[in-house]
Amino acid sequence: MEASLYSEELPDQAVKRQPFRFFDLPVELRAKILGYLLFTDRVVDLDPNHHRLAHQCFNLFLVSRRFLDEASHLFYSGNAFRIFPTHGRFFGHKTRPLLSRLSSRYRASLVSLELRLGPGWSSPPRSWRVHDALGLEEMAAVRILKVFVECDPSHEIFRGFRIGKNFYTDFSVDLLEGIVERLPALERVEFDGWPSVMREGPLMRRLVEVAELGGKKVVQLTPRESREEICRALVLRARNVYSISPA
Repeated sequence: MEASLYSEELPDQAVKRQPFRFFDLPVELRAKILGYLLFTDRVVDLDPNHHRLAHQCFNLFLVSRRFLDEASHLFYSGNAFRIFPTHGRFFGHKTRPLLSRLSSRYRASLVSLELRLGPGWSSPPRSWRVHDALGLEEMAAVRILKVFVECDPSHEIFRGFRIGKNFYTDFSVDLLEGIVERLPALERVEFDGWPSVMREGPLMRRLVEVAELGGKKVVQLTPRESREEICRALVLRARNVYSISPA
């Protein structure tokens, strides 16, 4: 009896699982599956916290040459990439921005870039400059540039801490001008910022002018009607705390 039971179970145990033929799926379905693994809501940047995403992507890229071709294109075209690093660890003058580390092949797949202004406003990183090594001219697929402003040092609340009233505004405008001039197919510039950044403030106003003079479509995201009121309240609070007299 035991021998008969063993003989009945043996064939089932001997059945081997066949590998799943991923590339037999339609290309649209493959892209959707890979998107769950490769797309992120965060902007891709030189950041220690991005190691998990990078490790996951690199593992996929190493599967095969065909997998690399398909997955890498989706990764670089489906995510936004930051032009200059914002983490303090990468503020050194010898630090190469992420874009300058990419090969021409991957730069050609990029569709969306982000310029984040504000980090290092009192002393901008020396590596934050537009030059040939960034490869902006090779990014023929980039249509969207997102500009996020964290703060406007020209505001009176920064008086006494900044280098000069217009220093960071001029610095930011020069960056944006260089980027807009070098991107060959840029169509749209999206502006956003923290609530304390006033749309009619000197920094935001001049940045918008750069995009408009470059013939780009300007979009200001997430309207914040109370932005000016919030900023005024912060200024009044600072004056009360530090006894700052109005200019």
